[in-house]
Amino acid sequence: MIMISTSYVKQKIRQRPRDMHKGQAGRVLIIAGSRGMAGAAVLSLRGALYSGAGLVKALVPGELFNILQTAVPEAMCVDRDEICKGGTKNAAEFFAEFDAVAVGPGLGVKEENFTLIECLLERFEGSLVIDADALNCIAKYGSLAGRDAPTILTPHPGEADRLLKSAGCGTVRELGREAAAEALARKSGGVVLLKGADTVIADGYYDQGEHILYVNPTGNPGMATGGSGDVLTGITASFAAQKHLDMKPVEAACTGAFIHGLAGDIAAENIGEYGMTAADIADAISVAIREIERNG
Repeated sequence: MIMISTSYVKQKIRQRPRDMHKGQAGRVLIIAGSRGMAGAAVLSLRGALYSGAGLVKALVPGELFNILQTAVPEAMCVDRDEICKGGTKNAAEFFAEFDAVAVGPGLGVKEENFTLIECLLERFEGSLVIDADALNCIAKYGSLAGRDAPTILTPHPGEADRLLKSAGCGTVRELGREAAAEALARKSGGVVLLKGADTVIADGYYDQGEHILYVNPTGNPGMATGGSGDVLTGITASFAAQKHLDMKPVEAACTGAFIHGLAGDIAAENIGEYGMTAADIADAISVAIREIERNG
């Protein structure tokens, strides 16, 4: 088991080339949000943008456009219904323009959403971050099957339980956090970031039959607030997408978890644990990165 450190993360966040343009900084698609759940998309978008992604688009219902383009003017919006209406071939062609896709926050557990997720699993060749309702859709309508392209699952214990039960593996409580993360990594063939105090990350891309476990030391109880995980989803997708960083899936997951937790620690120091929100965590991301660059 490896404890993620400031020095580890600093090695992963390389200085940007002077002639870098936004396309090289990573193209991220966030598939999130539904009626009454626009905030999940907003927070995911902020997580991706504030951690360095060059171009970020949201694939959301058209009725959310006004909210998102007011709350996150840097992000572009695409109507999810229009993409889905064109069928899986149209969706696959649309996905191909992105370096990373994050799917799930506030999405809703519906069979039509699983059809979109299934298209990503089978036809998207970039890095895929699967969170929240996308995990719940897989547990209800599909199964944990490996894909050749980079994959990162970011469940909280409840979502992990649904996936484990659907695979006949028990629960997080029965297995323990480390074994549960390993079991999900083995079943999915990807990286699993099991959220919670001392977040555990299991690397499914392993050598010689042994999974490597990482533990994240940053973060605090003030981060137990709605939307915190949505911010993490955006951060993780951002690091997976940034070409100049060239991170492996487990590196993107570890770096994302550490910076997310550090941003939470900075927010708690500034305003206290009780009053902090997910938006406060997102706002502290850039400060957390700067702190690592200066002090790591």
